[in-house]
Amino acid sequence: MCGIAGFVGKRVVDPGRWGAMLAALKTRGPDAQKAVLWNDSFEETSGSGVAGLLHARLSIRDPRPEADQPMANARRDIWVCFNGEVYGYEDDRDELMRQGYTFRTTSDTEFILYAYEAWGDAFIERLRGMFAIVVLDLRRRRLFAARDRLGLKPLLYHTDGENFVFASTLRALLPYLGDRVRIAPEAVDAYLAHRYVPAPLALVQGVKRLANGSCLVWEFGEGRTPDVRRYWEPHSSQADFRETLDQAVALRTASDRPVGLFLSGGIDSAVVASSLVRQGYTNITAFTATFPGTSYDEGPQAVRMAKALGLTHREIPVEPRLADDFDRIVADLDEPFADPSALPLWYLARAATEEVKVVLGGDGGDELFAGYKRYAQHLRSRWRGSFTVPLAYDGLPWEKPARWREELGLTWEEAYVLRFSGLSPAVRRYLQPDLSAVPPVHWREFPSDRKGLAALLAIDFANYLPEYILRKGDLCTMAHGLELRAPLLDHRLVEVVTGLPASRRFTRPTKSLLVDTCRVCQDENLLTAKKRGFSPPLKQWLRTELSERLPDLGTRLASATGGQLQAGRVDTLVAAFVGGFDKLAEPVYQLLVLDVALRSLGLAR
Repeated sequence: MCGIAGFVGKRVVDPGRWGAMLAALKTRGPDAQKAVLWNDSFEETSGSGVAGLLHARLSIRDPRPEADQPMANARRDIWVCFNGEVYGYEDDRDELMRQGYTFRTTSDTEFILYAYEAWGDAFIERLRGMFAIVVLDLRRRRLFAARDRLGLKPLLYHTDGENFVFASTLRALLPYLGDRVRIAPEAVDAYLAHRYVPAPLALVQGVKRLANGSCLVWEFGEGRTPDVRRYWEPHSSQADFRETLDQAVALRTASDRPVGLFLSGGIDSAVVASSLVRQGYTNITAFTATFPGTSYDEGPQAVRMAKALGLTHREIPVEPRLADDFDRIVADLDEPFADPSALPLWYLARAATEEVKVVLGGDGGDELFAGYKRYAQHLRSRWRGSFTVPLAYDGLPWEKPARWREELGLTWEEAYVLRFSGLSPAVRRYLQPDLSAVPPVHWREFPSDRKGLAALLAIDFANYLPEYILRKGDLCTMAHGLELRAPLLDHRLVEVVTGLPASRRFTRPTKSLLVDTCRVCQDENLLTAKKRGFSPPLKQWLRTELSERLPDLGTRLASATGGQLQAGRVDTLVAAFVGGFDKLAEPVYQLLVLDVALRSLGLAR
């Protein structure tokens, strides 16, 4: 697990710029930072260069310096920068050794390097795990990049035809872009709609986010545009579910550093914990974020679960000190990201990294088995299809009559956006009256050939899962040099679930197949409790620790966005919340995060 960045082209980049790029990645890779540079003849050099690979390493597999990156082949004409973990590659590694490749390390990075050299771009299909990979192929004068199938690892890039630059985070790209940076208006609107900026958009004009399951080829030369293609779509597999699940969990215990588990009181993390115990991995410590004295504290449930499974357990009381930590948390989330549950996850990761450097989590269960309540809620109105009833409304767009009138004005698929937290299209139009276009959603791969639940799952797998759930997990853990692994999102397990009949996959109550794998927890009646989830006390935070940030929020946002957000209208919304309209707590929080993020990134105008 690491942070990666790099550039190639005609532009000479000095140490001040590439050094700032590398420094921005340090929290992702606190164990080693390294840069390799080339001149315009692609000879290795020092100081400035027209090409460079930058790597900040969190040492998990083979922590020796020999496994540091960037890593080169024997001829030093193929180089790799890699963020993530690849599992179960031993058979392919043996095949490469039979072909004559000599391995100096036991790292997955070296396997990736030689796999590319031996099999070309097709090597990506052999990888099982999470990754953002960039290969600089000096032999063929090309750059190859890929992002893992489900989107656990991030990769952003920018090109002007002559030059190409990439990084794990937007923050690490900005030193290269310098004073050419401009905020993308459509990305700001997308953030307001979804609480995050979905791929392929990024907050800055000209920067794109490589979508999950995609790869990219950029050939060195003037006027070149990247060739981006999908390399994976889930295909049905008839393999055994429990066997594939246990294999996915076991593979993710591979580490030369201590391994832990994030354990909530819910089914998904219990599935991972039960699989670990079933396979004899009982020396793993479970960590739970607790909120003593609140209605959303899952600590007691997690304690019972850990005890029933025989796992060592650590409770981490979360008492956010937002007055002290809020700016850093928003900065660690890179682009504006307004899920309040990121706050306890950030604190949990900070505590866990004092004992372990790898944790397994339960991300993915709700998307795989339709576990979110919003699915059932939205399916009740699927009879509407594309039928709409546009209705005018003269009141403020956050008042209750405006909400249901707006839903009738959207198609059924578009109206799914109203099931999420975020600003509705009407509120976004109100706050951005001069924006030329305010589309209902900014999702990619909006389904046109799927109906009902299949359409909602397609939306979430292309957008919500990789760019919201998994981005949150990556950024909150990597902010503290902690690696988070998600066994339920092993691509082979996803293909098994995709191949299940609907009667086994979509059950009532949900996730019956997962519950059946947790025999110990089932015997103890631990999985029958109502899911609590994290319902943050936003109203309290905004009226206490964060209250002093609300005055003049509209003025600051109008200035930062060049007038895209209108000051008076932002302040009207904030005043309504301050005056007692509690349902505006999440929109106010979202606007506050945008303000802090833009200033943190140096993008406020």
